[in-house]
Amino acid sequence: MRIHIATDHAGLEFSTQLQHHLAEAGHEVIDHGPVEYDALDDYPAFCIRAAQAVVRDQAAGIETLGVVFGGSGNGEQIAANKVLGARAALVWSIATAELAREHNDANVIAIGARQHTFDEAAAFIDRFISTPFSGEERHARRIAQLAAYEQDGTLEPDPRASIPRPDVLAADDSSFDPEAG
Repeated sequence: MRIHIATDHAGLEFSTQLQHHLAEAGHEVIDHGPVEYDALDDYPAFCIRAAQAVVRDQAAGIETLGVVFGGSGNGEQIAANKVLGARAALVWSIATAELAREHNDANVIAIGARQHTFDEAAAFIDRFISTPFSGEERHARRIAQLAAYEQDGTLEPDPRASIPRPDVLAADDSSFDPEAG
């Protein structure tokens, strides 16, 4: 399988170790991260490029996934999710790695390099890679809803829309005195 990875300075050591770990497991690794340590580098461009490559490869029928790293993984996940077709999940345990694939068909995971040991992160990634999407109808339906929203802003109808609600701004409630403190 092809694995696209990216990081910023916070995950550079993890990224180097991970590339060796994944290559030893037989994966083709493509690095989109920095080539040297720079404490002031920024993760968005690295992570977005990795996510773009995952989406592009998947569209071409190439079996591929992505892994992005940073201090917490939060910003890296947000960056990857800006790419149309990317489904990036923040992973912090074996269970979240499994569920990201099994229920959400995530194609990218984000991990906080400052939150985990290398062995923990490698275990999360290995589980993510080895877990297939379940294909269950309810999960496929939800993923299709996300894709529809990405494409044209389509949302399922709001089930609360037909429930009458009081207009709290128009209510005549003279007991409220904003200056009473």
